[in-house]
Amino acid sequence: MLDLVAGRQLERFGPYVCDRPFEAAAGLAADTVPPAPEWATADLRFERWHGHGRWRVADDEALPEAWTMRHEGLVFELRPTDTGQVGFFGDQVANWRWLRERITAPPRRGAAAPAPGPVRVLNLFAYTGGSTLFAAKAGAEVTHVDASRPSVAWARRNAELSGLTGAPIRWIVDDAVAFVERETRRGRRYDGVILDPPSYGHGRGGRRWQLAEQLPELLRVCAGVLSETPSFVLLTAHTTGLAADAVGDALKEALGTVMATASAERVLAEPVLLQALTGRAATAGSMARWPR
Repeated sequence: MLDLVAGRQLERFGPYVCDRPFEAAAGLAADTVPPAPEWATADLRFERWHGHGRWRVADDEALPEAWTMRHEGLVFELRPTDTGQVGFFGDQVANWRWLRERITAPPRRGAAAPAPGPVRVLNLFAYTGGSTLFAAKAGAEVTHVDASRPSVAWARRNAELSGLTGAPIRWIVDDAVAFVERETRRGRRYDGVILDPPSYGHGRGGRRWQLAEQLPELLRVCAGVLSETPSFVLLTAHTTGLAADAVGDALKEALGTVMATASAERVLAEPVLLQALTGRAATAGSMARWPR
């Protein structure tokens, strides 16, 4: 992240610098710290008007169809989309490192011994697969679930580019809640669950889905597929008005249905902060993870 000013974010993704809208930065001004010089030379700029968006390219160059970038030993295919995203989410970097630590960490003293074999991870609303790649590279067995077939195909390309073609990853195109409910009936359990649900969407039967209303039920269903010796749960939310405390309380309540109260209380909840190299920062949502 290079800079955040006046409702926009400036980021470098491999060889390209991208200038994109970011509502959380609306109140940030460049009055105390000079703006990053790359604002004037950004390669790609995304603009919105009347509900539509369009990428513009500097110097009349052709808009790149796709390119790749490396991050901590993994390779991501990036491409400009009509939503303004490019397929890499810098706000998740700290969470990816935490996932790696949880998967590779030895059991806590006094904790029940985990089941033999690799840590089994369920990644819901998994999109382009950053969490899947980090978990698989750390040695986990991952089930990657997203309702978008193109997104799952994109994530699989990222796995191939990262040398993880032979990793134990199940690629599933399905509604997240419907899939978890079927896994519950099948008796399949997971040591770790990752969720990054959208603020709005459509569930089964085309019904409108809102995270602020559905979060408690979503977490309750997910808690039901945790193993007897779970390793972690990681939840991120980017819904305006859904504070970190509310996200954390919802996770505690769901975990309390399947484990002792003292254990369920070990939840860390905090805002997801984007920090630019210029020092300016803005909140990009909320995060809750168990254990702390």
